[in-house]
Amino acid sequence: MNSKGSLVLGASGFLGSHLCEALSAAGQPVRAFGRSQVPLVLGPGKVEWAIGDFCDRAALEEAVTGCDTIYHLISTTVPESSNRDPIYDLRSNVEGTLQLLAIAQEAGVRKIVFVSSGGTVYGIPRSLPLHEDAPTQPICAYGISKLAIEKYLHMYAAVHHIDYCVLRVSNLFGERQPLAKRQGVVGIFLAKALRGETIEIWGDGEVVRDYVYVQDVAAALVKAGQYSGPETLFNIGSGQGYSLNQVLDSLEAVLKAPIARIYKPGRPIDVPINVLDISRARQVLEWQPETAWPEALKKTYAWMRQQI
Repeated sequence: MNSKGSLVLGASGFLGSHLCEALSAAGQPVRAFGRSQVPLVLGPGKVEWAIGDFCDRAALEEAVTGCDTIYHLISTTVPESSNRDPIYDLRSNVEGTLQLLAIAQEAGVRKIVFVSSGGTVYGIPRSLPLHEDAPTQPICAYGISKLAIEKYLHMYAAVHHIDYCVLRVSNLFGERQPLAKRQGVVGIFLAKALRGETIEIWGDGEVVRDYVYVQDVAAALVKAGQYSGPETLFNIGSGQGYSLNQVLDSLEAVLKAPIARIYKPGRPIDVPINVLDISRARQVLEWQPETAWPEALKKTYAWMRQQI
């Protein structure tokens, strides 16, 4: 990059690709870092790609060079897999991020924006909606690692004066959601429904989550990178909860067809309800989700029909 721009770590992923497009649309030079290059809805030369592994120090050092802002979207685990191997979760995510912070300090990076988890760091809520100051008691290793990274960012800000911003993002969905991964209820349900498969629901279907459209989250990340102020932690969601049964009902309305479902015993890692208070993001970042639930589902459906 000829001028200092933004580095997107995890650009090969679902959210990362949307963020690269949003940053480029905002006129920022973008370097995309991931294990593989993915097609972006951009003209040629808008994004500079750096292919590498997050745990490869040399690749990371090269990618960080010349960048002013880092967007850290990489996670090597999902909530379900993190509890099966919490040691791997710790080493790959927390140790990997500590290496990144050391590299960023040496390179003189101005700001780091980190995507944390609004769905797991809080654990079982005492009251709703969940404000950023709510107690954090994760019940899965994924949430614990996210929280640890948040604390290390605070430490680096205090000791090394690297500005940072944490976005605790709720349940993402939208175009390009990976169909093979076991994360992302809307994408998983929609893909199974389009294939004519029966959907398995853990519990009675009354588990409630806050779902947010991917392009709205990309817009929040851009605003977080531009923000300069005392707040460092923001919930990013819709501020509204839907049960699994309501999600399926909404998808049936989009598909105009019934969806086969089967109910199985609940899992201990599933928090019964999670809905975020997004008032701080509204007031401070001047951000709010712009895409209504039915419209976002229709856009996701239109994209997924072309994939299956």
